[in-house]
Amino acid sequence: MEISTPLAYAGDPREAADAVAVLERAGLDAVWVAEAYGFDSPTIMGYLAARTEHMKIGAGILNVYSRTPALIAQTAAGLDAISGGRAIMGLGASGPQVVEGWHGKAYDKPLGRTREAIELTRRILRREVIDHHGITDMPRPGGLGKPLKILTKPVRAEVPLYVASLGPANVTMTAEIADGWLPTLFLPEKAHEVWGKPLAEGRARRDPALGPLQVVAGGLLAIGDDAAAARDLARPQIALYVGGMGAVGKNFYNDLAVAYGYEQEAARIQELYLAGRKKEAEAAVPDEFCELMSLCGPASYVRERVEVFRAAGVTMLNVIPVGPDPAGLIETVKGWL
Repeated sequence: MEISTPLAYAGDPREAADAVAVLERAGLDAVWVAEAYGFDSPTIMGYLAARTEHMKIGAGILNVYSRTPALIAQTAAGLDAISGGRAIMGLGASGPQVVEGWHGKAYDKPLGRTREAIELTRRILRREVIDHHGITDMPRPGGLGKPLKILTKPVRAEVPLYVASLGPANVTMTAEIADGWLPTLFLPEKAHEVWGKPLAEGRARRDPALGPLQVVAGGLLAIGDDAAAARDLARPQIALYVGGMGAVGKNFYNDLAVAYGYEQEAARIQELYLAGRKKEAEAAVPDEFCELMSLCGPASYVRERVEVFRAAGVTMLNVIPVGPDPAGLIETVKGWL
């Protein structure tokens, strides 16, 4: 099992990169750079490549609407080149609020677009001449374009492609064709109930040449006799996703909370959040949800939590260190892996 962390992207990205460089020296294996509708992630990933030496640099995630498959492949090749083969491309459909509200694109065919982006990215990185006609036409019919192959030679012909997915059909597709899976709000004790069947169906159709599906999940990390209190820091994120990421009936994360067995709580969180009562929504998040999504408590307890995530199929533990010594936390947990 490896250990990674998401980049803190709300503040100064240079300061965040400095902090990650310290964590790399403590044993961090990878960093994930989100995008949403803030800073673009490829710029920051390029900076991280220059500030670090050996850890992997992951996009977490690039959406498949605002970039063409060719541009996704070019970004993969460029990041892999400047990092010396350390790129991981996390892809996904994002959600309609970002895709339609920010990028001005129709939120259609999310699975088809993701599948096509993966197929074309792999073909482009292998330097194939692309003559493809589907959701994306390369070249566009009736125009002046002709089939092309990527101009430069990628460092690796196979940059790992991970997918952020939640719904059953999307998770099945991920297990079938992706190198890795990036689930959100992952509760290891309940994951099999929600995703066991879709994962099994996808793996049954998986090309053995891809190797085992990698799984990236985790949560807040705090170690100490009073560290359990840090679980409450997960409340704003859970409330935001379950309550605020979409309208009623159109929120994938709310659906996930329902699938976990928190139907009444999920409805209440969404009601409060959409009414602007965010603190009340955070308070309505079940204590169990916060505990199962985190690794906070005495060392023996946290070590047990690491093994619970491992048993649930997690191959890269993605943690957010809490406390005055994040490097020490990474070093401790790395020693357990």
